[in-house]
Amino acid sequence: MPYISVRGVEHYYEWIRTPEAKQDKPVMVFLHGWAGSARYWRSTAQALSEQFDCLLYDMRGFGRSRGKPALSAANVDVAEAESPQAQAEAIAELSYELEEYAEDLAGLLDRLKLPRVYLNAHSMGASVATFFLNRYPARVEKAILTCSGIFEYDEKAFAAFHKFGGYVVKFRPQWLKKIPFVDRMFMARFLHRSIPATERQAFLEDFLVADYEAALGTIFTSVSKTAAEVMPQEFTRLKVPTLLISGEYDKIIPAAMGKQAAALSDRVEFVTIPNTAHFPMLEDPQSYLQQVREFLALPVSV
Repeated sequence: MPYISVRGVEHYYEWIRTPEAKQDKPVMVFLHGWAGSARYWRSTAQALSEQFDCLLYDMRGFGRSRGKPALSAANVDVAEAESPQAQAEAIAELSYELEEYAEDLAGLLDRLKLPRVYLNAHSMGASVATFFLNRYPARVEKAILTCSGIFEYDEKAFAAFHKFGGYVVKFRPQWLKKIPFVDRMFMARFLHRSIPATERQAFLEDFLVADYEAALGTIFTSVSKTAAEVMPQEFTRLKVPTLLISGEYDKIIPAAMGKQAAALSDRVEFVTIPNTAHFPMLEDPQSYLQQVREFLALPVSV
């Protein structure tokens, strides 16, 4: 599997593209959400591969990417590895703040020599992308934020969420995936429409293998008093043309939160995909792709 060292940590990445004789295509980078991986973006990337070279990667601590610097470079192309000094400096700064994940993305683009890209990010990944858009606006042509938004701080609700989240992350036995229909139960809160069984099973597997510290750490940084205060400011600052897509029945990040976030900047367009929840790109791929293509001024499939 292809790995690349980013800030001292081995990151899994893959390309989905359609080889053609014409000139190089623009690159679209996909960011996944909490405890997920690049796997659930594959069908969307394949649908857009005629217009884009699609780059998918697993964020630090999730999917097939490591949560910490590797003790060995066995899975990294040594010829491409960063200098020991650069790794040491980066490692000292690593945390589970969303801003640090934005710096991971910058490092990935630097390593792959990609000066300017399109972004398509989901859920927690969309928050990471928002920070990236404001830190590196010149590096993004357009962005799509799927199931993102802003929320108000509620001390009791947040404390209960963190306590419950801690239990969920701690109790993840591998035998769980062997229980019949557990993938349906696991995904029930995230979906309004059904998705293929292979997708549900992949979500469960990604959740079970997520690095403990990364999974727990990002719960606290994604849903926090600081995030509730900072994210509205980040949306207000957006200058890159952005499409924010919400699922009508999303219980994780309700569409109302997405609409409030989009209203903070005249650079953000907002749309809701009817009869979908937290994964509109999988629940209704045709409607999702239609909105994306219209925003990007691409030919719309009939």
